Amino acid sequence: MSTPRPTVVSAARRRTALDALRRGAVPESGLDLLATGLDRFESALDAELEAVASGASVFKAVRGEYGSGKTFFTRWLGERAKQRNFAVSEIQISETETPLHKLETVYRRLTERLATASFPPSALRPVVDAWFYALEEDALAAGADEQDLEGEVERLLTARLTEVSRHAPSFATALRGYRSALAEGDEATAAAVLAWLGGQPHVAAAARRSAGVRGDLDHFGALGFLQGLLTVLRDSGHRGLFVVLDEVETLQRVRSDARDKALNALRQLIDEVHSGRFPGLYLVITGTPAFFDGQQGVQRLSPLAQRLATDFTTDPRFDNPRAVQLRLTGFTQGSLTSLGVNIRDLYASGATAPDRIRALADDAYIGDLARAVGGSLGGKVGVAPRLFLKKLVGDVLDRIDQFEDFDPRQHYRLTVTSNELTDVERNLAAAVSADGIDLEL
Repeated sequence: MSTPRPTVVSAARRRTALDALRRGAVPESGLDLLATGLDRFESALDAELEAVASGASVFKAVRGEYGSGKTFFTRWLGERAKQRNFAVSEIQISETETPLHKLETVYRRLTERLATASFPPSALRPVVDAWFYALEEDALAAGADEQDLEGEVERLLTARLTEVSRHAPSFATALRGYRSALAEGDEATAAAVLAWLGGQPHVAAAARRSAGVRGDLDHFGALGFLQGLLTVLRDSGHRGLFVVLDEVETLQRVRSDARDKALNALRQLIDEVHSGRFPGLYLVITGTPAFFDGQQGVQRLSPLAQRLATDFTTDPRFDNPRAVQLRLTGFTQGSLTSLGVNIRDLYASGATAPDRIRALADDAYIGDLARAVGGSLGGKVGVAPRLFLKKLVGDVLDRIDQFEDFDPRQHYRLTVTSNELTDVERNLAAAVSADGIDLEL
């Protein structure tokens, strides 16, 4: 069963989703319009989001082969979180840009990618400004007058960051420095202090001195700053923070010492989440089965393997969506065709020639196209969705909509060239053809 489509879809949401598919990318929003086969997860994950919104914290691991839809899944879940007024942040783990064993870098990427329903990345400044506004409103509601307002705001700031200050006193200090710089009209210093609060290195020494903070954020301070960010988010009206650490399997390709540090950092994060230190945090990691099951990944650190252990020996239909680890099995021929039909209907609902689109790109044709794309990738249907949707939207539906005499069965032949493939897709296609693949539909 597929997720029911909304009866009315705005032109902007439809365009955003289809433009991304046309480029061969996962849309940043509108994932509910495309979701197929995720209804089995909805009830359990929605319950977890509600628990986090009430002050709990959740850690989740999502496993699946390349092309199985991990990025789509996490963005779909992130949209559900954003609909509940969560802030969200998606972080790509990589050895050079965001090494997992350097949590200060992970925190910096988190603030750079922070988004809310109202603000795109980085939403750190709007969130902090909203927090100070909320403190002022609370102080006024408690009876403070204009003369007492600054003192009452300071009192509330200290009270609400008491727990955070035990681990990272400089977080509150930096917030005070930011507010002071704004009050003095010193925008440059305010921006620099906020950058330091977001974990940015190499902030001007003068700005740091002005705020009363020293040095750069380190690995251990990052956890305290995350705790502080959660407090600021909650008090500024957000119900939680949804964070994705994507492509954690890249740890398998780093030096052994860095890999061991990263795996231990992941174990530490899981323990901190389960200890209740981060109320309002929903943390998700994604990786391949080889990362979770192989000796170069999770199994390399026994305590981490124990924390992530999940039974996948049963039929995937009976996987427990409440478990710490979720399995994405990838697309089958049937589910890929079903996804294509959903996209066809979404496209037709805003097209200039909807009847022609439904007639020429009927269910049978979409099934044929799905088989052809899977065949171009060595029969690996589970890796085909990105390329299939790119071809369906950009090569077939766009042409039907724009050219009255275009018939895809007569005028279109699927051609896949290496320069439009990802590395994984290219490796699979190489088994079929060294240069390109021409497939008749």
